[in-house]
Amino acid sequence: MPAPNEANHKMDRSFLSAKIPDLLKSLTTDEKISLLAGQDFWNTVPVPRLNIPSIKVSDGPNGARGGSFYHMTPATALPAATALGATFSTPLIRSAGELLAAETKARNAVCLLAPTINIQRSPLGGRAFESFSEDPTLSGLIAAAYINGLQSEGVSAAIKHFVGNDQEHERNGEDSIIAPRPLREVYLRPFQLAQKHSGPQAYMTSYNKVNGTHSSENKWLIDDLLRNEWGFKGLVMSDWFGTYSVSESINAGLNLEMPGPTVWRTTQLVNHLLKAHKIDPRQLDKVVTGVLEWVQMLAKKNEDIVYAAPSPEKTRYDDKEADAKLLRRLGAEGIVLLKNEREILPLKGRKKVAVIGPNAKAKVITGGGSAALRAAWSSSPWTGLQENAPEGLELSYSTGCEGTKFLPLLNEDFTCEDGSKGFDLRHYPVEDSGEMAKEATVVEKWDTSDLFMADFTDPSLGKAFCTEVRATFTAPVDGEYEFGLVVTGKGWVWVDEELIIDNSKKQTRGDAFFGSGTIEKKGTIKVQKGKKYAIRMLHDNRQPEDSTGPAVFAGQGVRLGAFLKTDPDVAISDAASLAAQSDVAVIVVGLNADWESEGYDRPDLSLPLRSNELISAVAKANPNTVVVIQAGSAVSMPWIDEVKGVVYAWYLGNECGNAIADVVYGHRNPSGRLPITLPKRELDIAANLNYKSARTKIHYEEGIWVGYKHFNARGIEPLFPFGHGLSYTEFEYADLKIVEKPSEAKAEGGDSDSWKVGVSVQVKNVGKVAGDHSVHFYTCPPAETATGLKHPQWTLQAFEKVYDLQPGAAKTVTVTLDKYAVSHWDELWNTWRAEQGEWTVRVGKDAQTMVGEAKFVIDRELEWRSL
Repeated sequence: MPAPNEANHKMDRSFLSAKIPDLLKSLTTDEKISLLAGQDFWNTVPVPRLNIPSIKVSDGPNGARGGSFYHMTPATALPAATALGATFSTPLIRSAGELLAAETKARNAVCLLAPTINIQRSPLGGRAFESFSEDPTLSGLIAAAYINGLQSEGVSAAIKHFVGNDQEHERNGEDSIIAPRPLREVYLRPFQLAQKHSGPQAYMTSYNKVNGTHSSENKWLIDDLLRNEWGFKGLVMSDWFGTYSVSESINAGLNLEMPGPTVWRTTQLVNHLLKAHKIDPRQLDKVVTGVLEWVQMLAKKNEDIVYAAPSPEKTRYDDKEADAKLLRRLGAEGIVLLKNEREILPLKGRKKVAVIGPNAKAKVITGGGSAALRAAWSSSPWTGLQENAPEGLELSYSTGCEGTKFLPLLNEDFTCEDGSKGFDLRHYPVEDSGEMAKEATVVEKWDTSDLFMADFTDPSLGKAFCTEVRATFTAPVDGEYEFGLVVTGKGWVWVDEELIIDNSKKQTRGDAFFGSGTIEKKGTIKVQKGKKYAIRMLHDNRQPEDSTGPAVFAGQGVRLGAFLKTDPDVAISDAASLAAQSDVAVIVVGLNADWESEGYDRPDLSLPLRSNELISAVAKANPNTVVVIQAGSAVSMPWIDEVKGVVYAWYLGNECGNAIADVVYGHRNPSGRLPITLPKRELDIAANLNYKSARTKIHYEEGIWVGYKHFNARGIEPLFPFGHGLSYTEFEYADLKIVEKPSEAKAEGGDSDSWKVGVSVQVKNVGKVAGDHSVHFYTCPPAETATGLKHPQWTLQAFEKVYDLQPGAAKTVTVTLDKYAVSHWDELWNTWRAEQGEWTVRVGKDAQTMVGEAKFVIDRELEWRSL
């Protein structure tokens, strides 16, 4: 079969005006079956005979990577989803969606596999950074804005992961046991809100089971709930390799098995099951119709892309200035100022500032896994602080400690053999004898020593091949360098033809490459400053004889790192000495893609390695210490009382350093607020005792008490509560009131959509500088309820952001609360229902500190289903 874009280009466009029922009649059974799985990793199957084109999709939630894990097109990297959630700004997130649409199209794709809106049930989840919040209302409304921006430009969202993929442990086989009420109120609600307010055109099922049945073959989830109850009309695809059956998934309504070529939906198997009446031909037609309608809709909106002649993916440098401006704003608005004792921030005046920490000069763009991409440009915290420093500020630097799980990737001290930037990369076929060929058939220059070749193929290589990296290393100092090698097959490293690493036998499986890679094996050499060394790495993608076999998400990969070996105690001492000689110390620490990634969860809340020791030592040497944390979710802070300032900077994409500088220097007044609770310790997390798969099951025993609802109900003091976020000015609230009384809600069977209540509050800037501020509205149920059910004391139900509020100025913020703001899932009646009685609306400074109150009454039955 020809490549999808080549096949599309040769087609006429009659498909755009074709009637789907007529097309369905024209398709052979085998052609129908072929449409139910991908052609390859990123494309659907075309049917040239009937001019049905292929559609290309692309990862992921914080940027469109394009059609390859391996040959990644340099792309725009947005801040991670948690940072987007921290903005509490739906108009801003819609703009981010519009930018992502342009990025997706530049990769010749018309569907973005995003957003991820699973609840951050625990901050230890490996993909927590991909999700917006622990709160379902915030998650759903931010997701809707993201999707509206994306789909307004003709690009389909594929909202994911539907549902219950809230951790990575045994994700393909674990069974998320969730009672009806928390399933509806917490885990499904973000999807329900997104469906109501944005109508995503595609859903992606999760890997796991939900209450006994895998999501990709869960008829209740896909057909009964999503299609019939919520009225969804689009396409449902599996997560990659997340289809586990033939008849079960088709009968449940799963339209598309991804990726291709198919594992399950072969013509032989499906035809066999049709004859055995395990699949009704009408059901086959139904799922095929869903594919055809989705393909036709996207082809109509994107004719110039879908039917274009084959062309390389593009990087959008023409719009770089505008993109950078938006990304910088997104990053700065997402940053949360947690602590600012004695107004240590913003930094200004003539000061000596020591910038310390392993993340300061690192380019920590995002977390790992499907969200990974190659940034078209980047700004490290050090670069941002240097280039944006106010006049009179003098910066110095010290590493302080290591912060990566693996040794850092090869840097600019490693070059091609001819001295040019990058590395020489060669791929060799394996001959019939089993030996590596003497001549490489694929020769490239490469710019990273992290090569994930999951989707790399070449006709000259076959399935078994060897990959060689050659580089010249010019030692920057005298000392001992340590090299580290991670492989999915077998690997070796030589320095000047001396073997220093043999990672070809007795391997231990690690976390890298979606669990397909080994743990890192290391070797050391002594180097002399200025001397050049020949580096050679060889990877044979065949598994060692003693291998336990590939992971579920198998992929070929190799990672080579190197770093100067230092005494950790000396490094911390040097950093503390530098801090003592400075007016202020800014420590940049945190996590990165080594620690937060698809495929594995974090073991605890700690900052990596000796980061906490470094912070305490620096703070002891200089009490004027500010800590900047890069992370996708919560980390513990045992040193919190020792430092004057804490800035939570998440993962901020391309403009990371500039966004951090904007807040640290006061070029932008911080307005981010926590979309998650930061706990003091693991024991305080609601899911702590039932987080991992135990004998294949995860019991969500905390029920509806997730995040701040758990902390409030049990009187647990968090490190910082949900909604917390400081500013360089002060805001006060006044005159909270009901401005539109609850509209008449009809009795059972009536129109529940008619129920609404309007609420307003005045927010005033009582400080000395202009600032932005998001206002958070919480609803509180009656103190006593007729149902006897326990409800959270208050829950976030609406928010609105005020921009550029000048000192002394005030603005009235008005929101409308609808049936979602007062309804719970009633397991007895199996409907949404509101408690009758007196309700209260409050404004939250954070999830534990409420101000003001306004009352309204629900005096008749309010019951509903659907959206």
